[in-house]
Amino acid sequence: MRRFIVSLTTLVVLASGAARADTVTDFTLDNGMQVVVVEDHRAPVVVHMVWYRAGAADEQPGVSGVAHFLEHLLFKATDNMEAGEFSRVVAANGGADNAFTSYDFTAYFQRVAADRLGLMMQMEADRMRGLKLSPDDIATERDVILEERAQRTDNDPNALFREQLRAALYMNHRYGIPVIGWRHEAENLTRADALAYYSRFYAPNDAVLIVAGDVTPDKVRTLAQEYYGAVAPTRDLPVRARPAEPTQRAARRLVMADARVSQPYMTRMYLAPERDSGAQAQAAALVYLANLLGGSGATSVLGNALEFDEKIAVYTGASYSATSLDDTDFSFVVVPAQGVTLRQVETALDRVLEQFLQDGIDPAHFERIKMQIRAAEIYKLDGVSALADTYGRALTSGLTVQDVQAWPDVLQAVTPADVMDAAVQMLDTRRSVTGWLTPENGEVMQ
Repeated sequence: MRRFIVSLTTLVVLASGAARADTVTDFTLDNGMQVVVVEDHRAPVVVHMVWYRAGAADEQPGVSGVAHFLEHLLFKATDNMEAGEFSRVVAANGGADNAFTSYDFTAYFQRVAADRLGLMMQMEADRMRGLKLSPDDIATERDVILEERAQRTDNDPNALFREQLRAALYMNHRYGIPVIGWRHEAENLTRADALAYYSRFYAPNDAVLIVAGDVTPDKVRTLAQEYYGAVAPTRDLPVRARPAEPTQRAARRLVMADARVSQPYMTRMYLAPERDSGAQAQAAALVYLANLLGGSGATSVLGNALEFDEKIAVYTGASYSATSLDDTDFSFVVVPAQGVTLRQVETALDRVLEQFLQDGIDPAHFERIKMQIRAAEIYKLDGVSALADTYGRALTSGLTVQDVQAWPDVLQAVTPADVMDAAVQMLDTRRSVTGWLTPENGEVMQ
């Protein structure tokens, strides 16, 4: 027992300084490139990441999937490298590299020995402006992304269902269009489409360089000025603006039937506010709300009510995507038990939510969630890759370094009253989509 108390005390002490545990320095090069250095000298390795403030939601109409398509193409030839040479050099130096695209960003990263950092910067700066694309490159990678869509989306009824839900939730914003693109548009992506996106967004003044690991700010500054500082910025960089959502006045509902579905389930997505720079309190309250309502089947409000008390569900969950440039989503999912209909679990979900709004939050449950959130923020500090990812996602979604560092304290300042206020504002079915995924000839909404 004494050992447990000592461990718990240590956790609390660490948590009080969680926002300051990582040593972070940020500065901006003359060409407008933001640089963030996260020091961690426990091992002689470094994570080098370049994040572009451009993702699928920044695409022009008619070319959905081009951001992800270009991500693939960036591993082709440049003025100074052959196609595929980038990854071969990283591997030959004992490292690993990859890239990923989301709605708000496209990111490229390498994890290598710290003394290889300059080489990574040299190659990444080269492909920021020097990409050379042949007709064969376009045809090959277009086939690759179409196969990726087939494997991850078209052949998965759950993925298709989520795609339809997002398209219904976002009536005007491009968050309703899949990152990988609609198939009929991805099939027709051209070299001109890729280069138009590349020339518009791939520039030092539209990028964030994050270096995390066994480095010093002075060393990173010297190397960044040498390699990235020589890249000319884009003049008159376009303002980052997307079509805004109109006022949503009616709840939407959909049913998707697919013969491949073995386990039906229902889900509901609400349009929800994102974290905003300097005003993160509402988002922090929604993090608590998701954990309270559906964070764990054994302890959450929905889990206790539907899985254990009534035994009408085999799984319940709630999630909230806080880090987003524009309005994001808050979701529930309920998987019915054998013999229970989707209509029954949806009715039960509504009943439990209504009861929660009436009864409020159990203080003991709230304190458990607060400790869990505090611990999670501490554990994030343990890995340089996770830290680099945290800063990259935030800085390409409208937040600042100061917002990231303040976030743990903002979370700990949340009160039960804050959570209930956020719940009342967000749980408005007029801003929601409810969906049922069923086998063919399954249950249908009336």
